Amino acid sequence: MKFVVMIRGHPEVRFAVPFRKPSAYHLPMLPDRDSLLSRLLELRSEHRDLDTVISRLSESGPADQLHLQRLKKRKLLLKDEISWLESRLIPDSIA
Repeated sequence: MKFVVMIRGHPEVRFAVPFRKPSAYHLPMLPDRDSLLSRLLELRSEHRDLDTVISRLSESGPADQLHLQRLKKRKLLLKDEISWLESRLIPDSIA
């Protein structure tokens, strides 16, 4: 599912962003490495999309600060989940 982000005062500027419920603290059980990798790629893609939207909203002049805060919070949650998945995929090495 995607939602469209519009900038107030700029009706011609729109961004389609994938919408997923935050799941950093309610992680699904991902049994195998392929599932973990696909989820990781999905999260990285959403993180990049949010980064683009946030930067464009910030550059376009006065923006809804509450909306920007929510997008940034979602981006941080994604970063946490990405870090968690990366730590699951990279085995611990004992030196």
